[in-house]
Amino acid sequence: MAYKILVVDDSLPMRAVIKKTIKASGYGTTDFMEASNGREALEQMESEWLDLVITDYNMPKMNGLQLIEEMKKDEVLKAIPVLVVTTEGSRAKVDEFMEKGAVDYVKKPFTPEEIRQKLTQILGEAEDEGDVEDGDEDFDF
Repeated sequence: MAYKILVVDDSLPMRAVIKKTIKASGYGTTDFMEASNGREALEQMESEWLDLVITDYNMPKMNGLQLIEEMKKDEVLKAIPVLVVTTEGSRAKVDEFMEKGAVDYVKKPFTPEEIRQKLTQILGEAEDEGDVEDGDEDFDF
């Protein structure tokens, strides 16, 4: 099954790292959308259905916490799970993410195994990418 994931981070390189890590973790058939802040993310959500939002906390214009708050006000958007990926590690901030409606968080830096575990909890098992008959699939990571 293909998933549609919106990656929200003000850093273009970090968005690329998150996407590559998700692909490396076994969710290789995922369709990605990107936004550089919470406002852009909300605009994209107006026209696209998503399976998951992965957001950073610290961003200009609208941070990840504000994004979650806005999503929870909308009858459709509040059903989309949100995973926070952040350098923020204080217990109080993590509790605030969860109270506002995030389903989980991952602290940067993260590993493909951590991402796979979180995505499996949220989306279910990744497709089995091991069905390549000749075993000669090219990887670009």
